Amino acid sequence: MPLNSPFTIVLTENEREHLEGISKKYTSPYRDVIRAKIILMAAQGLSNDIIASRLDTPRQIVSKWRKRFFKQRLQGLLEQSRKGRPASFSPSGRRGGKSVSM
Repeated sequence: MPLNSPFTIVLTENEREHLEGISKKYTSPYRDVIRAKIILMAAQGLSNDIIASRLDTPRQIVSKWRKRFFKQRLQGLLEQSRKGRPASFSPSGRRGGKSVSM
């Protein structure tokens, strides 16, 4: 029997409109669309397992975004800085390496 999430999502009208706009916008990045759909489905009362199966994504990812939204609302869905040392090369500088011929 699947566990119910302790993070029950109740959306304001503004949050719902914002998330629906992201999920339907053709030019939205895929990661933003998935996050918005996760929260919209969670607000409908669906379990993490059901959301994961409908979106073909791991249950742990659904759980992560539900929890972050519950604690931080819309700000929780934004990219956060990552730990670790900053990149020492720019992305364009990485292409200057050896070429591989086949």
